[in-house]
Amino acid sequence: MSLALGAFVAGMLISETPFKYQVEEDIKPFRDVLLGLFFITIGMLLDVNMVIHHWWVVLALLAAIVLFKFAIIASLAKLFGAPDGTAIRTGLALAQAGEFGFVLLNEITGARLIEPAVLQPVLAAMVLSMLLAPLIITKSDEIVMKVSANEWMNRSLQLTQIATRTMSAQKHVILAGFGRTGQSLATLLSEENIGYQALDLDPERVAEAQSAGANVSYGDAARREALVAAGVHRAAAMVITYASTPSALKVLRLVRELAPTLPVIVRSHDDSDLERLKAEGAAEVVPELLEGSLMLASHALVMLGVPLRRVVHRVQAARDERYSSLRGYFAGSSDTAEEDLFVRLHSVTLPEGASSVGLRVDQLGLEELATEVTAIRRGSQRIAVTPETQLQAGDVVVLRGAAEAVSYAEYQLLR
Repeated sequence: MSLALGAFVAGMLISETPFKYQVEEDIKPFRDVLLGLFFITIGMLLDVNMVIHHWWVVLALLAAIVLFKFAIIASLAKLFGAPDGTAIRTGLALAQAGEFGFVLLNEITGARLIEPAVLQPVLAAMVLSMLLAPLIITKSDEIVMKVSANEWMNRSLQLTQIATRTMSAQKHVILAGFGRTGQSLATLLSEENIGYQALDLDPERVAEAQSAGANVSYGDAARREALVAAGVHRAAAMVITYASTPSALKVLRLVRELAPTLPVIVRSHDDSDLERLKAEGAAEVVPELLEGSLMLASHALVMLGVPLRRVVHRVQAARDERYSSLRGYFAGSSDTAEEDLFVRLHSVTLPEGASSVGLRVDQLGLEELATEVTAIRRGSQRIAVTPETQLQAGDVVVLRGAAEAVSYAEYQLLR
């Protein structure tokens, strides 16, 4: 067995064990580096001159690869009972050549099973198929609508069902997503006799919830037709209950176009996209990590004897200032690579001779770096930070900003 095939089989075996999540986190740094190296290597194998001289062969092979994979995958999806529209979408999404195909092609070349003159057109066709994949997936809905006659009927039936449920609704709340958060919100709205209409893309969940009497329909809140059928023009508010910023931004743009005055409340994972969501028209953004911190703090303060009124006031103040006092955290070795994009805190100790010693905070030029000083510790005391605060040797300056910006700000302070 070759090394590549052995690694592939080992990965499949590990994915079925309880250790898969830990292994995935451990190999993430290597995956990112090796994936880039892999595609660079593939690009170096490509002979552009040969591709240009035999472009018609490349196009023929490209069409053969895409059509063959599409036919096989769509047929298998149909064989397993998928509707025509779903089978076509699945085939289009997986019609391009995969990374493992490059591995097989490399093994075939090493074994000299095909001539180099044949290798180059095949390699070029595989690369082009991967480049075309995003375009094919983006246009998949339009293709399905033109190819599958039943898709029009199914889409119309979905919209009709949504419109039927909301036809008499006035001043209701539209829930985008009916997962655990959406269902909890629906329960509270029902207890207050406030109407709601939920849209969700999980057919099994929708069918089960409908049988229990929930006002939920199968539909995508990121589609104009679904929002109109859900009564976006008659609704009192809308809540995006899932934490996906790209999808939420798409929904916000549609709502701003269809019903500009409709308030939209958006759930987000953290505060990293808070400003973007507010700029796109979100009336409120609820970062679940920060809200969880506030709830933990409020319970702890009440148990410690702090008056409930003061606790409520502090929590509301944090929300009113858009969580600015809570934004940023001290990073650790357990943080993932994705968290490098989050706002973080970083402590910098100023030694004797640092260029920033003797300067005021407003003279540091940190605004240009999208970084700010949130605290200064001098000895055992915490100094109130003002623009006129002068830095001294031995001060511990706490910076807040994105990881890269904070690193550059530290360099500026210490140089």
